[in-house]
Amino acid sequence: MNLNDNILIKIRDMRDSLTPVERLVGDYILENKEEIPHLSIKELAQASKTSDASVLRFCKTMGYSGYRNFIVSISASLGSLDEDTKAQYTDIQPGDDLSIIISNISLNNCKSIEDTLRVVDRQEIAKAVEVLCHSKRIVFFGIGASGIVGMDGEQKFSRINKMCHAYTDGHSQLTAATLLTEEDVAIFISNSGATSDIIDALIIAQKNKATCIAITKYNKSELAVRADIVLSISTPEITIRSGAMGSRIAMLTIIDILFAGVASAEYDQVKASLTKTHNILKKKLRY
Repeated sequence: MNLNDNILIKIRDMRDSLTPVERLVGDYILENKEEIPHLSIKELAQASKTSDASVLRFCKTMGYSGYRNFIVSISASLGSLDEDTKAQYTDIQPGDDLSIIISNISLNNCKSIEDTLRVVDRQEIAKAVEVLCHSKRIVFFGIGASGIVGMDGEQKFSRINKMCHAYTDGHSQLTAATLLTEEDVAIFISNSGATSDIIDALIIAQKNKATCIAITKYNKSELAVRADIVLSISTPEITIRSGAMGSRIAMLTIIDILFAGVASAEYDQVKASLTKTHNILKKKLRY
């Protein structure tokens, strides 16, 4: 089974965008995943307090034509999970010992990356790398923690002599989106995919025929629906104590993949830029 076909992770990450009835089905599956392959559609409907039709609609929402294909995918997902991936994300609790905090944060970050690799579409990554290679200019849009990810993207792509910039506030984003052209690529970064400033900038960018890439949680958010290319991340934001740590790590991983993909595809052209920037920074460190 391909890593990006894990239906259990997909259900978890799409939960907030499901209808109330679909959420009943999804929650029951996640809480009782080991028994799901043994249930008929009628048994799952009864157990989740829904109906046969609701279960079938849920399967279609998840991208399956029928219940049988869905159950086969559930079985495959269960088979792919070892003890490490069965481990739950662990929140930070008041008064936790520092050693526990170190362990939990590290495990959560690792799991965010692992789960992201299970939902991100490799074909979408390939499309993103291709359009970035042929772009005249790359523009990153993000608010808050997502804006920091965009700034990381600007720093990386600048090193290979790509014309790029990150915009992290609503007003500058609207201005930047207005000046985009069909030769430009706009990368919109938002965990929820519903940040109003990001959506406003996306709509303007698309009117100007820029290629729009979304880095967002795997769901049916407005950002994911509207974007030309969607690069999905997977990470739950557990509580305010955890902030946006998990999603930030997952998004940074996607940025690293895009940068490495472009640098590899254009290595003959960018190696001189990489060497120059490396040498100048190395020289700076000597002083």
